[in-house]
Amino acid sequence: MRPLILLLALATPAAAQQTRAPFTIAETGQGFATLDEAVTAIRDDTATILIAPGTYRQCTVQQGGKITFKAVQPGTAIFEGVACEEKAAFVLRGRGSVVDGIVFRGYSVNDGNGAGIRIEMGDLLVTNSMFLDSQEGILGGGHETVRNITIDRTTFSGLGQCETENCSHSIYLGLQGKVTVRNSRFERGTGGHYVKIRAPEVEIVDNSFDDSQGKGTNYMIDMSEGGTGLISRNTFVQGPNKENHSGLIVVAAEAKTYGSNGLTITDNIATMAPGAPGNPAFVADLNRSQIKMSGNRVTGMREFERR
Repeated sequence: MRPLILLLALATPAAAQQTRAPFTIAETGQGFATLDEAVTAIRDDTATILIAPGTYRQCTVQQGGKITFKAVQPGTAIFEGVACEEKAAFVLRGRGSVVDGIVFRGYSVNDGNGAGIRIEMGDLLVTNSMFLDSQEGILGGGHETVRNITIDRTTFSGLGQCETENCSHSIYLGLQGKVTVRNSRFERGTGGHYVKIRAPEVEIVDNSFDDSQGKGTNYMIDMSEGGTGLISRNTFVQGPNKENHSGLIVVAAEAKTYGSNGLTITDNIATMAPGAPGNPAFVADLNRSQIKMSGNRVTGMREFERR
């Protein structure tokens, strides 16, 4: 009997250690010391990785599968500073990804595009997360498998720069599909635009854009190549320290790739912070489209300008 007791005693710490592993695959209970080990173990399957509270100076590249990265307690799983492939904390090129409850902070790389997330393949949902004090928050798209990106209940603070050859932004996404941003907060930008999108359709609703503490920022929403969709029930505060103060929402500033007829901009509130440069355009349209404007309450600015 004594050898059996000894075996049980030896087995118990190992089981406890697995339980305490910071990265656990929910479906199997298997624990890992690093996130990348957990991601690699999933291969091309569908799974959820539960992330324990902690600050992690590590990164991962998702090469396949549909993976949900979920903090056990929202806001307590913090990824900081380490970017894979000189890109981001999470480089995502699987069949789909969900990021839930995770904090990303302190990302900077040589080309100026250090991000919390680089989405390269598959659809993406980001919810209940934070992107802080980095060159970029979420960057990517471009691949035919990226059709829908949704960002919900997420904070973007202290992001963006124009010190390198190409500016970076809180969000910069390009895809042949739809980008949805809802119930999120943008604040304290440090350059570039808050939301920069190259896509045929957007839904940007129920967000807060507070530029009152921004430095060297440009547009709140830049629909760089046009597009249609809905921008509604957002609040905007235009700040005093702008690189480009001429517009808050600008349509087709770089190209007229996508038509904007039917783009609906409704029931938004836009005001000016003390000291903000006067009389910008709330909406500036370079696509010469039939944009539907109604119910917007703007102070200290023109509601619409065709350029």
